[in-house]
Amino acid sequence: MKVHWTQNAIRHLVNIHEYIALNSATYAVRMVDKITSRSQQIADYPLSGRKVPEYDAEDIRELIEKPYRIIYRIKSDQIDVLAVIHGSRRLPNDF
Repeated sequence: MKVHWTQNAIRHLVNIHEYIALNSATYAVRMVDKITSRSQQIADYPLSGRKVPEYDAEDIRELIEKPYRIIYRIKSDQIDVLAVIHGSRRLPNDF
C-alpha cells in the first residue's frame, strides 16, 4: 500500500532534523532516516502499529522509533503519516 507523508508530518521531520542538528548534523540525518525508513513497514504491514491509546480508533495507529511516535491513519487506498511526535509530548485532540 502507498504511504503518504502529510505536510504536518513533513514539518515535524524538518523540526526534528533542525533541533538535533544543533548538536550533531550526522545524528540528525540518521534519526530522520530511521523514522522515514519505517514507511516500508507501514506499507507492508499497516496493522503492525498499535492503536493510538489517546484516540482508540482502529484506523489511527503508531509505530515507535525511540524517542518518537510515528502516528498514521489507514485508509482504503493509502496510509497517511499524520505526525511524528516526541514521546514526551501530548498529542493534539484530533487529526
